[in-house]
Amino acid sequence: MILQRLALRAAIACALLLVPAHVHAMEGIASTYGREIFRINPKGLTANGERFKPMGLTAAMWDVPFNSRARVTHLTTGRSIVVRINDRGPHRRLRRLIDLSTGSCRALGACGLARVRVEIVPRGRRVADAR
Repeated sequence: MILQRLALRAAIACALLLVPAHVHAMEGIASTYGREIFRINPKGLTANGERFKPMGLTAAMWDVPFNSRARVTHLTTGRSIVVRINDRGPHRRLRRLIDLSTGSCRALGACGLARVRVEIVPRGRRVADAR
């Protein structure tokens, strides 16, 4: 029974990764995180093991593989940036879609909480072509 559940979850995960990028567009609330990570994690490591750089163009998201690129568009201003997913978060009970590093937040002009659209940039495409 447990193996069947694991096989089903693996099949669903593979199917989600094979879906075209335009289907991966999600809308929700983005939040900001920065130096407070060092209070929780004194070494300042992200979930993929690299050192957290608050001013980098990075983000945290649960359902996206590490090192994926995501285009984040601020729905109020229409401004967008491309970030690299290198961490996990925000906590699910907060009902937020993505956590942006301080640098990403400033580049997007959306510090604090903001309504955003997140689109996964397909592998193999240049970031400039993804728009």
